[in-house]
Amino acid sequence: MTDTPPYDVTGRGPVLLLVPGGAGHPMGLGPLTERLATRFTVVTYDPLGLAHGRLGAPVAEQRVADWSEGARRVLEEVLPAGASASVFGTSSGGIAVLDLLVRHPGRLAHVVAHEPPCVTVLPDGAARRAELIDQLDGPGRPPAEGDSATPTGVFLGRVLRPFTAYVPAAAPPPGRLTIAAGTGSRGQLLHRTAEFLAGRLGCACTEFPGGHLGTLDHPVEFADALTETLRSSARTSV
Repeated sequence: MTDTPPYDVTGRGPVLLLVPGGAGHPMGLGPLTERLATRFTVVTYDPLGLAHGRLGAPVAEQRVADWSEGARRVLEEVLPAGASASVFGTSSGGIAVLDLLVRHPGRLAHVVAHEPPCVTVLPDGAARRAELIDQLDGPGRPPAEGDSATPTGVFLGRVLRPFTAYVPAAAPPPGRLTIAAGTGSRGQLLHRTAEFLAGRLGCACTEFPGGHLGTLDHPVEFADALTETLRSSARTSV
């Protein structure tokens, strides 16, 4: 696969690449994007093209490296020569942006990964991953392909298992990564994962409004927190 994956662009200002969670379908992110577009040129990446006519088509088991490579191609297409972008990913998108930063740091100003579910980094990670998969992937799972396919079905059938097994292969460049967890996730597995991962990678860990779905439940407050995090990182790097 060499073509640039689908993406949408809105707003004006410095480029901010968004990588949605789940199967990468940006459903429900409209209010968040609208708020961010007052400050950024928001590029919303759709790694599987589910919002661009490919929902229902056959989908192979996904690889984190393919999502990050697609994100790199999107950035190469939208960025002016010599410019860099901020990047935000949540959930499975958070895992993709971690990989993007390790593999392709050259065009990235700062990366924020919100509750990436790479739970195998934990000391008890294998057991926690098995519990997470059992919790999410139970009876009655929506289909991943065909006329009745849903983004959730694609996530559960093609993304959940490979992405939760991901472990960053290397530490990111210093000062270029923030791990975020939701205030509503305190005491839960993914908040614990975020804190542990930040310590392991030697990067900042901060809290954003809401829980794992804070991008949907608190879009304005979440967008403002993300904006402040990116502005603070820019001031620090000067």
